[in-house]
Amino acid sequence: MPATAGFPESVLFMKNHLVEKAAEVLPDPQVLVNVISKRLRQLNTGRPPLVSPVITERYGNADYALSELIEGKLIVQDPE
Repeated sequence: MPATAGFPESVLFMKNHLVEKAAEVLPDPQVLVNVISKRLRQLNTGRPPLVSPVITERYGNADYALSELIEGKLIVQDPE
C-alpha cells in the first residue's frame, strides 16, 4: 500500500515524495493533514518558511510545510 493511501485528494496536489516522507514522520493521515493545514494557513498569511527551497524545484507553501515537518522544524505536541 502506498504511503499516500488514506489521504484526501486535496493533500495529493503536493509533491508526492514530500507527502510520503512526511507520512513516515506522522503516520496518522488525520494528524498529518491537520498539522500541515495549520502551518499552511500560517504561511499563506505571510509567515516565512522555516526551510530553504530546493533550487531545482518549484515549491508552493504546502511543499514548504511538508519540508518543515520532514526536517523537524515543526513540533507536534500531543494534546493530552
